[in-house]
Amino acid sequence: MKFSRAFTIIELVFVIVVLGILASIALPKFASTREMADLAKGRADVATIRAAIVNERSEQVIKGINTYIPKLSKDAASTTLFRGENDGAANSRTLLLYGLKAGASSGDWAIVNDTTYRFRVGNTDTTFTYAPANGEFTCTAGTGDCNALVD
Repeated sequence: MKFSRAFTIIELVFVIVVLGILASIALPKFASTREMADLAKGRADVATIRAAIVNERSEQVIKGINTYIPKLSKDAASTTLFRGENDGAANSRTLLLYGLKAGASSGDWAIVNDTTYRFRVGNTDTTFTYAPANGEFTCTAGTGDCNALVD
């Protein structure tokens, strides 16, 4: 009597069905993980921007300039945001040394105008407004994930 050392077709089908069931359970978990990662990135970005505004203000007060940085980004066409209005001139003011990537996908920032920015999580945009008079970078109430991005 000869014994076969291979798997039968029924065993292979059973393994494929079990793997399909496990994959259907795991894939939705990975999708929510992506949004949670984008929210965590957004929270870190907001904290970094706020700290940079305060730090830049402190540097200016030491120099005798008693104003907050007028613009967080040089212009709307920039692909790197939150670098201040640094154009190499003597009166330029730098916010973040490297800035943040501008884009339209999840986890990216976009500039609306000199004082308004959007952060995208999934398909939802959350709007932030900068007030040069008092240096506040706040989430506009009622849009997107304000509570998840700001604490």
